[in-house]
Parts: sequence; C-alpha cells; structure tokens
Amino acid sequence: MKNPHNHVFLGANHAENERRSWFVVALCLVVMMAEIVGGAIFGSIALIADGLHMATHVGALLLAALAYRIARRHLADPRFAFGTGKFGDLAGFASAVALAMIAALIAWEALLRLAHPVVIDFGAAIPIAGLGLAVNLASAWLLGGHDHHHHHPHRHHAHDHHAHDHHRHDHHGHDHHGHDGRAPGAAFADNNMRAAQAHVLADAAVSILVLIGLGGARLFGWAWLDPVMALIGAGVIVSWSVALIRASGAVLLDMTPDPEAAAAIRRTLEAEGARVLDLHVWRVGPGHLCAVVSIGGAEGASLDDYRRRLGTIAGLSHLTIEIEPA
Repeated sequence: MKNPHNHVFLGANHAENERRSWFVVALCLVVMMAEIVGGAIFGSIALIADGLHMATHVGALLLAALAYRIARRHLADPRFAFGTGKFGDLAGFASAVALAMIAALIAWEALLRLAHPVVIDFGAAIPIAGLGLAVNLASAWLLGGHDHHHHHPHRHHAHDHHAHDHHRHDHHGHDHHGHDGRAPGAAFADNNMRAAQAHVLADAAVSILVLIGLGGARLFGWAWLDPVMALIGAGVIVSWSVALIRASGAVLLDMTPDPEAAAAIRRTLEAEGARVLDLHVWRVGPGHLCAVVSIGGAEGASLDDYRRRLGTIAGLSHLTIEIEPA
C-alpha cells in the first residue's frame, strides 16, 4: 500500500537555486581552466596559483549543486523518515568548515609574509586580483537573484488510531499542510545557498582587500599592507564561517529554529483551556517546521479542532498530535 504521507520538505526555490548553482560551477570551472592553461602557456605562476585557488570554489559550489540534486532525486526514498530537506544543511555545514580551513591557510600565509616579505610582481598580481573580483561578483549576482516565495500545496492527512499502554488511552493525529506565511529567517533560510554565496562573497571581499594592499604597497612602498589586508580578510571569512556552522549545525541537531513558532503553537492550543504537556518543534527543510505535541484535552475539543487552530502557524508542514484524556 502506498504511503499516504507526503514528506517533501524542500525549499520553495529549490529548483531555481539548483540551476543557479550549476551555472556558477560552469562559470568558475571555465575561468579556472583558462587561468591554469594561460599561466602554463605564458609562464605565470601567479596565474596558475589563482587558478588552483579558484578550484577550491569550484569544489564548494559543486557540493552545493550536488546537494540540491541528491535531495530532489531521493524525494520518495523511504529511508529518509522526514524527507531530504536537510541535505542542504549538511552540505552547508561541510562547506562552512572548508571555508574556515581556507581562512586559516590565508592567515598562515599572511603571517609568513609579514615575517619574511617577498618581492611582489605588481604588474601580474593586480590584474589577477581584479579578474578574481569580477568573477566572484558575477557569481554572487548569479547566486543571489531575487527571492521568490510561491505557494506549494500539500495534501492534508489526518489519521486517528488508538494506542494502548499501561497508563493511558491516547489519540494521535498526523497533519501535513503548506502555508503562504513566512516565519522568521532561521526557519526559512537555505543554508546550502548561504554557504555557496559565502564562498564567492568571501573571495570577493579578499580580492578587494588584496587590491587595497597591493595598491598601498605599490604607491607608498608599504609591503606590510598586503599581508595585513589578507589577515583582515581571513577574519571576515572566519566570522561568516562560524555563523554558517552554527546555523546549519542547529538544523542538523534538531534545535528549535524559531522559538516564536513554538510559543505560538502553545498559545494557540492553550487559548481555550487545553494544556500542552509536551512540545517539540524542529526544522525538516527550508521553510518547513515539524511539531510533535502532547495535549491534555479541554472538554469537547477534538483532533480536528486542534488541527484547525494550528493551521495559521507559518511554515508548520508536519504535525503530530497526541491527546490525553481530560
């Protein structure tokens, strides 16, 4: 018998974000190959180095694109109890860790340059930094786009069954529903896209700082300015990386992404005399919250009554209700 539940918890812009990711992967791959091949032909080690640096972004963006594709292709896989909406958070977490490692390498190289200054070929370094900035700004624009939110109808299901144990007689209800309302950012943020954007924006920020450092070094002879700008850039990257690790890690660990949504569920259910005995709210995908609630029922209230009351909670896509006797 086919499972009547529809556990599709992908973000509203999943398909669009997947297309954007693959397009930027292709763009960065072309630039990477052009720099490596051009550096080999013209004997520019700086160009080759920048091409290899671009390869790290190709890898990060490829991870994001694959996460979108895998999540889409395994929508009906019964092994994923709550769907594949967390693939993006897993990819975002891995990408954020990689971003932190890149920042550590930049900081280490900058410290070495401060301790042991090297002669800079400004004629080659400045155009390469400019090229990197242009590519990363274009990539950020392609990944950013406009955020569209569409209504995706979900089938509604409600199942009543009886469960017996040594202490009580319970009623359980399961409901799946979609909403047009928006919850606060933590519930709707696409951490996979955030990580992809962070990679290109971080590199763009570093390129700007490098251009400032190279310009100061060339105009005023401040050789120390280039590695100092690199250290500042590393600090910026680390701050973005930590924010991404915390956001995606919270989803992977099923932390409550939106305390206000949990409070709203409690207020709604208790407004007419019901007692919320136990409540758990967590995120199963961008814009999709799951809730399990145990209620000490008010006299005369039914499962359908509680379900209708919670129909206004933005982003509540999966609901399990347990009613204990009054």
